[in-house]
Amino acid sequence: MSVKTQLLKMLEEHPGEALSGEKLAQSLGVSRAAVWKAIQALREQGYRIHAATNRGYSLDPNTDVLSAQGIRAGLPPKYQGLPIEVFEEVDSTNSYARLRAVMGAPHGLVVAADSQTAGKGRLGRSFYSPGHTGLYFSVVLHPRCGYGDSLLLTAAAAVSVCESIRELYGYTPAVKWVNDIYWQGKKICGILCEALGDFESGMVESVIVGIGINCTTAQFPEELQGTAGALGPARTGRSRLAAQITAHLLDWQENLLDGRLMEEYRRLNFLLGEPVRYRIGGTWHTGLAVDINERGNLVVKEQSGKLRVLSSGEVSQVRQAQRAPES
Repeated sequence: MSVKTQLLKMLEEHPGEALSGEKLAQSLGVSRAAVWKAIQALREQGYRIHAATNRGYSLDPNTDVLSAQGIRAGLPPKYQGLPIEVFEEVDSTNSYARLRAVMGAPHGLVVAADSQTAGKGRLGRSFYSPGHTGLYFSVVLHPRCGYGDSLLLTAAAAVSVCESIRELYGYTPAVKWVNDIYWQGKKICGILCEALGDFESGMVESVIVGIGINCTTAQFPEELQGTAGALGPARTGRSRLAAQITAHLLDWQENLLDGRLMEEYRRLNFLLGEPVRYRIGGTWHTGLAVDINERGNLVVKEQSGKLRVLSSGEVSQVRQAQRAPES
């Protein structure tokens, strides 16, 4: 690990705290000149590092450079060994992570990018991914479950995003079944899970969990204006947010069948109890969203009284006003 990488890790672990140049040099086993050189290199990468005589160096807490070191610094000890790859730009973190999974990537690989040129959304749609304002990352999981349970990973990802935003921003967004996260009536996050497996055995070998969050994005294409929103002014760096979500996701993945997951997922969903429109085979239907079952399926009561169970597809509220659950 280079001096710059080690130094960044130490600064990321103590944001806003002044660290003595002499003590940094001793900890790293290098000269103070080497520390200064590494500081300069980090500044050139966009890190805001302050220097004060007799106090040392401190990383500005508002620095928002997406980095592997920054993500790792925010992970709990049990996940410190996760492989993390961060790019300035990729076509799609999901596409890259899928390729890595096919090549044998380990469980928990995190792939993040500052921007995407071909971000992927559900149903073949694209995901708007401008640079510097959003968090776009994918996690490779080897869940050891059947295809029937893989929908629970989408629920786990949605709950993980909401938990992390609550912990780092102080408010709780809402979930629109199956994979969209809303705040103040607008979509701020999309989730796309892609499975790789053995169709004969019915077992999933790998799942790529892709998460795209509009953090401080202010300008959207015309077709997204009015529907897309963002978290707002940064209260934490994107690296810290990625780490928090990843840790929660890995924890929930180990407990997919724990009833607490679906209990929280239901609580966060704003469609329950609401009239909805849903599309099956190209035809739109209406009904009342009455439940989300233990497999993560949406249960809709049709006008005839018949219950229909949806495992995927397009669903929207009949009434446009969105309501969020209480924090």
